[in-house]
Amino acid sequence: MDLTTATWTDVADVETDLAVVPVGSTEQHGPHAPLGTDRLTARAVAEGAVTVYEETNDQAVALAPTVPVGIAEEHRGFPGTLWVTPDTFRRYVREVVASLAFHGFDRVVLVNGHGGNVDALREVSAAITRHDAAYAVPFTWFDAIGAEGMGHGGPAETALLRATHPDLVRDDRIETAREDASERWGEWVSGTNLAVDSAEFTENGVVGDPSEGTIDRGEDLLERATASLVDLLDAIAERDVDGSTDG
Repeated sequence: MDLTTATWTDVADVETDLAVVPVGSTEQHGPHAPLGTDRLTARAVAEGAVTVYEETNDQAVALAPTVPVGIAEEHRGFPGTLWVTPDTFRRYVREVVASLAFHGFDRVVLVNGHGGNVDALREVSAAITRHDAAYAVPFTWFDAIGAEGMGHGGPAETALLRATHPDLVRDDRIETAREDASERWGEWVSGTNLAVDSAEFTENGVVGDPSEGTIDRGEDLLERATASLVDLLDAIAERDVDGSTDG
């Protein structure tokens, strides 16, 4: 049940306590991939899993609108990148979950597509579960399936975009993206990343070789991420969480 297109009367007729909140970012992904890559991929995985879960279990899942801006100041050197502070991000996500819980959707998965959000989502999920009238868990699609070649605007993200939004991949810029990309994230010495912003180590914002991001690879990533999220929804639906909150 997509809360963006449903009416309030549609929602009133549904009995479920499950909800999914896609969380992304608006940030550079090189010259070939859109600023909205992380929000688009998070949404695609969330939509796929909700569809499969609803068909398999004959139970609705509330699919919330995507949180479009995340913790991405590390990409500030590239025009178009937007970001909020970690405190603002955590507070916003927490209040979105609180509003879902008010309507009875109090078992919530935060489906994330951006590495910069990972720590904050872990923290806010714990705070929600400990202190609010809801149970929340974070799910970062590329971590959940151990996606190889993540980089940034690299093989994995480019592949998933080809499978979900092929018209948004600028094929005429793939070669340039590959030639000017960095091989790894950051500048590492003694296990320490000396770089604060991505512009310090990648000329065009890309980490990894996007030319390896084929549609077949993308379809495999989407299938695996969707299946992993469905498994998580199954587990959360059956989990005893009555004692996990103060609410």
